Amino acid sequence: MQNFNWQRTDLIDESEEVVVHQTKEQKEKLEQSSGIQIEDRNAGRVKITDVLVDAEGEKQIGKKEGQYITLSVPTLTLEDRDGFAQLEQELLVNFKKMHDALSWQEDDKILIVGLGNRTITPDAIGPYLIDHLHSLDVIDEKFVMYAPGVTGQTGYETGEFVAAIAKRLQPKLIIVVDALATRASNRLCKTIQLTDTGIHPGSGVGNQRQEISYEMLGIPVTAIGIPTVVDAPVLIADAVETMLRSIAARVAERHKPSSKLSLSSWQPDIQQELDMSLVQPIFGEWATWSREERQQLFEETLAGAHTQLMVTPKEADYWVDRYAKLVASMLMNWASDL
Repeated sequence: MQNFNWQRTDLIDESEEVVVHQTKEQKEKLEQSSGIQIEDRNAGRVKITDVLVDAEGEKQIGKKEGQYITLSVPTLTLEDRDGFAQLEQELLVNFKKMHDALSWQEDDKILIVGLGNRTITPDAIGPYLIDHLHSLDVIDEKFVMYAPGVTGQTGYETGEFVAAIAKRLQPKLIIVVDALATRASNRLCKTIQLTDTGIHPGSGVGNQRQEISYEMLGIPVTAIGIPTVVDAPVLIADAVETMLRSIAARVAERHKPSSKLSLSSWQPDIQQELDMSLVQPIFGEWATWSREERQQLFEETLAGAHTQLMVTPKEADYWVDRYAKLVASMLMNWASDL
C-alpha cells in the first residue's frame, strides 16, 4: 500500500507522541523516556500547551529541539471580540517570555518575514501581516519587514532570500509568520503556535523548502503560525467520528428523562465516555474499532488523488485578515517595551 501522509500537521501538540500522552502519569513517563516536557494550562478562555523538546525528544517525534507554545480558543468565532482579545494578550505574554533572555541595544534591528502566497487566501497571512504593519501610523524603527512570496512565484528558495537579507542587515532577531496545516478540523483558525525553532516553509502541505532557523542563519528565529488548512480525508474521519458518537449518545440516553424533557432539539454530549457497542447493530463491527483503527481504514480506502486536497473555511479571507491584524498589534505592543 502506498503510504500517504493524510494527517499532515505543523502543530507540535498534534504529533503522535504528544497526543497519546495526555494523563499526568503518561506525561511524566514521556519526559523520562523521550526528553519531551509537556505542560497544559488555561488563561481565561485560552488553552495553552507548552512543549519543550530536547535532543532526545527530537529523535522521538521528528520535531526540532526547542520550545513550542500552542494557544487555542476552541469556541472562537469571527464575531468573538473577547476571544480574539484574550488570544492576543496571551500571545503577547508568551512572546515576551520567550525573548526575555535577549538584551537589546538602541540600534538593534528585527527582521519580520511574512511567508506565503498572497494570491491564495489561506496562505496569505504572512503577506497580509506585512501590509498591516506598513499601514500603521507609527512603524517602529527597529522593524525591517519583508514578504518574499513563494518559490513557485519567484523561482528562488525563500530561505535564500531571507539568508541574504539577514547577512546584510544582521538583525538581533528574525520573526517569521506563516500559515500552517492541522490534522483536526476543529482547530482551523482557532489556534496559534509560537516556537523558537524556526520553520520549514510549505512543510505542512508537502512542499518542504529550505529551513529558516538559527542553525541555518546564526540568528535567533521565532516562528508564529496559524493553521488555516486541513487534509480533506481528515474532515471525513471527523464527520464519521462525530456521527457515531452522536448516535451512541442518543441510544444510551433514550430511556432517560433528560432525552424527553428538552424543549428544543436535544443534543447529546458526545465528548463523554461512550459505549460504542451500542451502535454495532447499526453499523457493524467497525463502529467499535478504536479511532486509530478507523483512521487506518480511511488511509487504505482513500488512497487516491483526492487525498491531496487541502480544505479551508469558507470565511478564510476574514480569518486571515483578522489574524494578520492580531499579530501586527501584538508585535507593536511588544516592541513598545523594548
